[in-house]
Amino acid sequence: MSLVEHLDELRTRLIICIGAFLVFFALAFWQSDRVLEVVNRPFKEATKGQSERGPLSKTATFQRNIGQLATQTKDFAQAVAADRNTSAAVKLSADALAATAARVAKGVPPAEAREPVTLGVAEPFTATFKVAAYAALLLSMPILLWQLYAFVLPAFSPTERKVALPLMVAVPFLFVAGATFAYFFVLPKAIKVLQGFNSDNFDILIQARDLYKFTILTCVGMGALFQVPIAILALTRMNIITVAQLRANRRYAVLVIAVIAMLLPGTDPISLILAMAPLLILYEGSILVAAYLDRRDRRRQAEEQPEDATAPALYDEDD
Repeated sequence: MSLVEHLDELRTRLIICIGAFLVFFALAFWQSDRVLEVVNRPFKEATKGQSERGPLSKTATFQRNIGQLATQTKDFAQAVAADRNTSAAVKLSADALAATAARVAKGVPPAEAREPVTLGVAEPFTATFKVAAYAALLLSMPILLWQLYAFVLPAFSPTERKVALPLMVAVPFLFVAGATFAYFFVLPKAIKVLQGFNSDNFDILIQARDLYKFTILTCVGMGALFQVPIAILALTRMNIITVAQLRANRRYAVLVIAVIAMLLPGTDPISLILAMAPLLILYEGSILVAAYLDRRDRRRQAEEQPEDATAPALYDEDD
């Protein structure tokens, strides 16, 4: 194809990508309540059983105690008013006390999980807009990657395509696996440890903007780190490094993985270990896969090599 034809194809694929993103963005913004509920879930799970040491937590505990006291007072006052031996004046006072206690118990805020706060006038809208945009990008990722693959793969040779296509197909699956692992395992532990650190000296309020930034960067970072097998397999298939070198330098790989895991936002020792464990497993697994592919290539080359390639010639060419 000519340069103009390539540009036309690129324009068409960009239009498809933008259209898919806008469709998923409209869907995510329409269902923003559910999207925000999903994004807030690790924070709620991490702070649900948080120790009640900070001033805000103590205030919430005091409010719950007041609610229990009001409920018990209402029940006692109703029992006194219902007693036949109680005088009319005491019954009247008991009824008034029961009504007041019922209002107090009803006015106590329910014991719910904590919610992120917004400080700016437009922050509820901007935070929702950003979360919907990231959700749309995640949902439209298969279409975006497919358009990228369809545009790039024709430029590869058949041999290069055999190597590139499986690696490119594995990229979104590994990214989703990394983001899912961060969402269910890394984020709740990291938030719980970081929120509980020295909490006696702070009124801990979590701004929605910072929470969503922390959540997105952690999930994206883990999704990117889960691309380690792709990088290793690509390097081994291009003969830049060998399986023997990967095994010999395993200690350095562990150090590099630890340093990379420390670059995640707000990493504490517990989440650092949680982030390193799957990376080490992926590293060892990619070495096994690379070794298997090398053995398969050697067997294929041995089968394709003519059996009489090393046999001596029986006749001269002149004969």
